[in-house]
Amino acid sequence: MKQRTYTAKPDEITRTWWVVDAAGKPAGRLAAQVARLLQGKHKPTYTPHMDVGDHVIILNAEKVVFTGRKWKEVLYHHTMYPGGLRAYTREQLMQKSPEKLLERVISGMLPKNKLRDRMLKRLRIYRGTEHPHAAQQPQPYEL
Repeated sequence: MKQRTYTAKPDEITRTWWVVDAAGKPAGRLAAQVARLLQGKHKPTYTPHMDVGDHVIILNAEKVVFTGRKWKEVLYHHTMYPGGLRAYTREQLMQKSPEKLLERVISGMLPKNKLRDRMLKRLRIYRGTEHPHAAQQPQPYEL
């Protein structure tokens, strides 16, 4: 008898809420684990072509750590207007908006297809230890 490949149906998908503390954690390792949660790869019902991931709340975004010379590396962004190439370092972006920096790192670890935007909508990043999602009863996730 042949084994059948399991495919998750939309009504079978259950999403849990996770809280991750980013204080003192290396950004790349944190992003890899969060991307895994957003994709749903930690679930036995993982299906690559479906969005089966969970919601993730990241706290203490301003306390994330970069190793080596990554603080001085230049990042680029284009506004799509002529002459719109913008350059800034991770250090500058961290001072201005640590949430955007972490979102950029996590986005780079997600699949580059139509599911990426849906996965990123379930990511919430906050400075400090407070978040407004207590009603969802998020569970702590240890890295």
